[in-house]
Amino acid sequence: MENQKNNSSLKAIILVLALLLLGSLFYIFKLTTDTQTLETKVTAVSTEKDNILKDLQELKATYDAAIAENTSMSDELIAEREKVVQLMAQLEKAKGDANAMRKYKEQYKSLEVKMKSLMQEVEVLKGENQQLNKNLDSTKVVLQDSKNYNQVLVGQNEELTKTVEKASKLSILNLKTAAFKQRSSGKQIETDKASRADILKISFTIAENAVAKSGDKVYYVQVIDAKNNVLGDKETASFGSQTLTYSFQAKVKYENKTVNVSQDLPGKSFEKGSYFVNIFDKGELVSKTSFTLR
Repeated sequence: MENQKNNSSLKAIILVLALLLLGSLFYIFKLTTDTQTLETKVTAVSTEKDNILKDLQELKATYDAAIAENTSMSDELIAEREKVVQLMAQLEKAKGDANAMRKYKEQYKSLEVKMKSLMQEVEVLKGENQQLNKNLDSTKVVLQDSKNYNQVLVGQNEELTKTVEKASKLSILNLKTAAFKQRSSGKQIETDKASRADILKISFTIAENAVAKSGDKVYYVQVIDAKNNVLGDKETASFGSQTLTYSFQAKVKYENKTVNVSQDLPGKSFEKGSYFVNIFDKGELVSKTSFTLR
């Protein structure tokens, strides 16, 4: 009888120890799994942080290269590069989770959009500078050719052809943009407050040109708001390999005399900040300006 009691007690002890062992194994397994999951998340966040930093460094390098060219836009480029540098500094100190990394990624995307817009303007300026250099080179050629009468004639004919081509191009002057509040009476009151504006009035002048070709002209007007959105129709036109998204078309009957063009761009919930207005003759930028709504 005593032996049976001892055997029962021993079995009970063994059973309890077995249960404790199983419980310990389960706890160790869960702890290991949780640790691995946490390490995976931390690694993912760290990788995302490194990727964003790399993208920001490339963005900064693009600005550095553009600033080194010393264009008239250097101040604006430097200001945008400073925003990139500040975001890099914040990101390097950050120890956030995946949500924080998404916010940094969104800020990077916004800076990238702005950079692309500025680079387009830089390319326009570079093209204008290249054209000026070509003109200077042409002048030097003419002066050099003046040493020989026949060469002078050839140079003059070439220059005359270029002059006629340039002279036949229409000039866009006095590009202006203003915001207005449209009252129920129809009266328009100028304002510089985004919250009050419901109409943008864009006006410009086509200069008189006796040698230009007369007839119907179409200009593509592009208005970009403070968040880099194209306002208005948002239609797209193609010119060879180039595409252009524009706000509206300004159609003009040109008869070689000065023409004043004015057109309203209605809207609502205008953003605060800087706006950019570009006038295109087909795919060629012929005039631009900017204004600010507070």
